[in-house]
Amino acid sequence: MKFIVDAQLPPSLTDLFRKNGFDCIHTINLPFKNNTSDHEIRKLSLDQKRIVITKDTDFFHSYILRKEPYKVIFVTVGNVRLAALKTIFESKFDEIITAISEHGMIEISKKGVMIIH
Repeated sequence: MKFIVDAQLPPSLTDLFRKNGFDCIHTINLPFKNNTSDHEIRKLSLDQKRIVITKDTDFFHSYILRKEPYKVIFVTVGNVRLAALKTIFESKFDEIITAISEHGMIEISKKGVMIIH
């Protein structure tokens, strides 16, 4: 599986995925960095079958309406410190990977992992 972390989430989140053997990039690594448009992120996601990890409701809606991007991990933890965000992802990592491998969109909240679609 391949992933792309959107601009509202820290670039260091890619480390967790890479450490577990996944191809993961952050928008900061793209030519237009964090100014990359949602359209370009959706296109990259579809072209490379990258799962978008985001807080952006635009990706939530575009997936529901058009199945774009390829897949979505929708993060709804609110504004939390980096350490807390990492803890949430680390503690639920296996569950996240299993859920997104079987479904098109999941939500990560403080309560856990929920399948949306």
